[in-house]
Amino acid sequence: MSDFYGHPGGFPVWVTFEGQQMVRRNFMKTLSAVAVTAAFGLNSLSALAAETIKVGVLHSLSGTMAISETALKETVLMAIDEINSKGGVLGKKLEPVVVDPASNWPLFAEKARQLLSKDKVAVTFGCWTSVSRKSVLPVYKELNGLLVYPVQYEGEELEYNVFYTGAAPNRQAIPAVEYLMSKDGGEAKRFVLLGTDYVYPRTTNKILRAFLKSKGVADADIMEEYTPFGYSDYQTIIAKIKKFSSEGKKTAVVSTINGDSNVPFYKELGNAGLKATNVPVIAFSVGEEELRGVDAKPLVGHLAAWNYFMSLKNPENEKFVKMYKDWAKKNKLPNAGTVVTNDPMEATYIGVNMWKQAVEKARSTDVDKVISVMAGQTFKAPSGFTIKMDEKNHHLHKPVFIGEIKADGQFNVVWKTPGPVKAAPWSPYILGNEDKQCPMGCPCRQGGCVIACC
Repeated sequence: MSDFYGHPGGFPVWVTFEGQQMVRRNFMKTLSAVAVTAAFGLNSLSALAAETIKVGVLHSLSGTMAISETALKETVLMAIDEINSKGGVLGKKLEPVVVDPASNWPLFAEKARQLLSKDKVAVTFGCWTSVSRKSVLPVYKELNGLLVYPVQYEGEELEYNVFYTGAAPNRQAIPAVEYLMSKDGGEAKRFVLLGTDYVYPRTTNKILRAFLKSKGVADADIMEEYTPFGYSDYQTIIAKIKKFSSEGKKTAVVSTINGDSNVPFYKELGNAGLKATNVPVIAFSVGEEELRGVDAKPLVGHLAAWNYFMSLKNPENEKFVKMYKDWAKKNKLPNAGTVVTNDPMEATYIGVNMWKQAVEKARSTDVDKVISVMAGQTFKAPSGFTIKMDEKNHHLHKPVFIGEIKADGQFNVVWKTPGPVKAAPWSPYILGNEDKQCPMGCPCRQGGCVIACC
């Protein structure tokens, strides 16, 4: 009742008349008034709730992953604000419900359950690391919720309750290593696979090791190292890389370091004088946002592989960048004057808008109905391409860009695909993946189709 009347202790009932009968009569009148008003308040609250569609935002706003995920939360809120300014969805405004799982993987599952069971959200936009995504998957499957996941990952997954708007390895890791092996990329012959110690780097590097072997690279020419989340002392590892690279063959580093560990890694890289001309580093989890925390001048020429860069020149990107800069100033974000956009932010923006389109097509927020019409959705993205959700595998078709770090922390695109590349969630470099295809090419799970397409 405090919500309806604004009194922390509940609705005040003051009995000041003399005489027991008068006290009782007035008390009962007051109690009746409370009941009527409370009922009215509850009905009003229910009506208000019915006028909005709740949207979950599940990103770490504290802990080691906050450096990357906070901007994704802001992107969801910006996209919701844009949609609401144009009338909302199905005549209703979107209402964001923001939670902070604090870079704590079990807490992700708890917060996901809260969003679905208590807050009753229609969709959740969230997670960065694969360990956080895998932590929440059982919850979304159990409660039949919908998760839109916006970050590059290792593939080897296709869930009915998830749409993946980031890159699988065939749209990031494989093209990146192919570039390093090419003449334009320096013709690398030795590779350091360096990552944070969890499922995404380890699975991606398993795929890359198999790919490199298929190209004739010997095990002796592959060095593999992992560090914990939040790791900061990279002196020893950088020294090992320098030694490995001094043994007569052109060497490149493939980095799947995640979170705030990227800052000390790149600082130590600069301190050690490892320049891109000698040992180029190509990163899969470092973009414009992460580079805001370091002096980029010593890193000029090092690389990143993504499906979007802020520096892309096209009308859609100009609109997107301006929108986010305006949002940052309007909402007084920290360092609002220097905010940047990056690939996972674009993937988030695409996901929110595709979900909106699917809800309007389904004329419902019902999860099963929305899932059934997400396939084939298209959106003119800030990358400059029209992006499509694959008709069968819950992944986007996206272009691939490789960019060199510039002194201002932006990227100069040095290589790109002619157009969007179809996602392949199941890597051909993982033994047994050929059995995960239906006769019609539809990905399967436990002998049955994930989606009703066969």
